[in-house]
Amino acid sequence: IPFVEQILRSQTLLNVGSAKVTLVTSCVCFCVLQQGHAGKAEIIKPVSSESIPKFYFPQGRPKANFNIDALISRIEKIFSQFPNERATIEDMGKVAKACECPLYWKAPLFISARGNKTGFVSMHTFIAMFRKMLQTCHDDASRFVHLLAKPGCSYLEQEDFIPFLQDVVNSHVSLAFLKEASDFHSRYITTVIQRIFYTVNRSWTGRITCSELRRSTFLQNVALLEEEEDVNQLTEYFSYEHFYVIYCKFWELDTDHDLYINQHDLARHNDQAVSCKMIERIFSGTTNRARKEGRMSYADFVWFLISEEDKKSTTSIEYWFRCMDLDGDGVLSMYELEYFYQEQCRKLENMAIEPLPFKDCLCQMLDLVNPQTPGKITLGDLKRCKLSYVFFNTFFNVEKYLEHEQKDPFFALRVWRAHNQHMSDWERYAAEEYEIMVAEEGASERYKITHDYINPQKSCELAIWTGRTHLFEIPSAPHALNLYKHDYEEDFD
Repeated sequence: IPFVEQILRSQTLLNVGSAKVTLVTSCVCFCVLQQGHAGKAEIIKPVSSESIPKFYFPQGRPKANFNIDALISRIEKIFSQFPNERATIEDMGKVAKACECPLYWKAPLFISARGNKTGFVSMHTFIAMFRKMLQTCHDDASRFVHLLAKPGCSYLEQEDFIPFLQDVVNSHVSLAFLKEASDFHSRYITTVIQRIFYTVNRSWTGRITCSELRRSTFLQNVALLEEEEDVNQLTEYFSYEHFYVIYCKFWELDTDHDLYINQHDLARHNDQAVSCKMIERIFSGTTNRARKEGRMSYADFVWFLISEEDKKSTTSIEYWFRCMDLDGDGVLSMYELEYFYQEQCRKLENMAIEPLPFKDCLCQMLDLVNPQTPGKITLGDLKRCKLSYVFFNTFFNVEKYLEHEQKDPFFALRVWRAHNQHMSDWERYAAEEYEIMVAEEGASERYKITHDYINPQKSCELAIWTGRTHLFEIPSAPHALNLYKHDYEEDFD
């Protein structure tokens, strides 16, 4: 006689308020009739309810022995040193350290306590704000979002970073030269914001959540701003040299200097190396639906350039996959690959180079990527592939495709050994381009910063100060910066 099981109805009760999940199961009896034991039943007793400890902490896990009163006492002691127990933005560095926060949290702390409205923040107002934050936010990520986000929001948008970055520009030692030219901040701020979202916002929503912030290295880099005297050493987000390279590349393409470029402008990048079909896809809104039709802003160009020069990063792979996925089904079909490869063939023929037949190229790429489903390449397949950059260059960048094809088989190994292993392709490209630009402009000479504009046709607004190059433009109001639109009639003479 086979086993016979009968399970009665079960009920699940979730008690979220008590931070426990209680499972209440009705009496379940299993009557098992076994061959040779007819009439004998084995009764299994019901499982008793059990408590599962809380495991989800969207605002961070509370610390067991965290003494809020002792921390508040230290803050009160710092405020007692200020006139009338009021702190200005210049005093907030001491307050931030008393709060056990990184130094450059000072502006977010000041603004969250509404100090930007009156020019100062009183001790009682600040402590009330800070105590409330400590009671609801239990780690650095949730506190940083709480300080910068709009009221009622649990995420950060691009404009939320502007006050924080404006304070970095105003007070960091390696950006001190900007104090004499305070009108020239917004391009650097725009660049840093785009790099933050490029790296941190893995969901592509335009909203950075606490969990995304925790998984990134951004807050560690913010803490390093206090220790590192040169922002150019912080290459992930804050490097001024990287900003200089990006903006000069944009300026070269923006021939009418309206701070927007069109498809024809972008096609000239790197001697028309990127295919026209790919440029059409970029301008179709595959990577940014908010883009104005037929135009690319400087903010969009930051994403393009980093993705073009470093096709190994996760965001870059996602960027180019979106562009190549013509029908948006999440799979690169043979038709889509052939669509992009046709233009590559024409370019190679114009260069008197016989292109590889598509079928042969396809076989090579399938062997390279090794997709889980034969004949269908997904985003996951490309992320697992260590040579995704070879795949992309094969279909829309003829210069880099030829560079790889003609390269010594052991060249990559020598390059890898010659450079620091921790350097990304983007960091290597930015360092090389920066040295080239400085050399072309006569890096051995030193120029003083003036308010007179340098001929942009000759030097891309270049000014060298104590051996470093700096790049400026006229910003909008510090707290009303539009990251995608900069309509200034008098940007440059």
